[in-house]
Amino acid sequence: MAYTVRNIAIKDIIVGDNVIITEPANLYGCTIGSNCFVGPFVEIQKGAVIGSNCKIQSHSFICELVTIGNNCFIGHGVMFVNDTFSTGKPANGNKDLWQKTTIGNQVSIGSNATILPVSICDNVVIGAGAVVTKNITEAGTYAGNPAVKLK
Repeated sequence: MAYTVRNIAIKDIIVGDNVIITEPANLYGCTIGSNCFVGPFVEIQKGAVIGSNCKIQSHSFICELVTIGNNCFIGHGVMFVNDTFSTGKPANGNKDLWQKTTIGNQVSIGSNATILPVSICDNVVIGAGAVVTKNITEAGTYAGNPAVKLK
């Protein structure tokens, strides 16, 4: 039986000052601003950008085409998605089918939330377990599947 082992770990990243990365972590080709914390078992893929003063909790996945603003909190197990299966199946590496996600400043995303390719404005709280399927253009608290504004 043949197999290939890829050990990416932490490779080719750009980081600001006072960044803490807790291993094991899988970060490659991404940019992380100053004063950030990245918990264990986090994957941040190439081209992703994390602003300054952010906290990324354990077991979160931040894929390509995601930009996160400053002063953000990403809870445990948050999943970002860039493939919407627009053809009825996975893109299978066809990056032309992927879409971007932009998270504003002062955004807090609760544990186990799923963020599809959307834009989220500043000063938003996303509740734990929420599924964000549409752009959020008004500050406030959102929860549910699909996420809706609570207040």
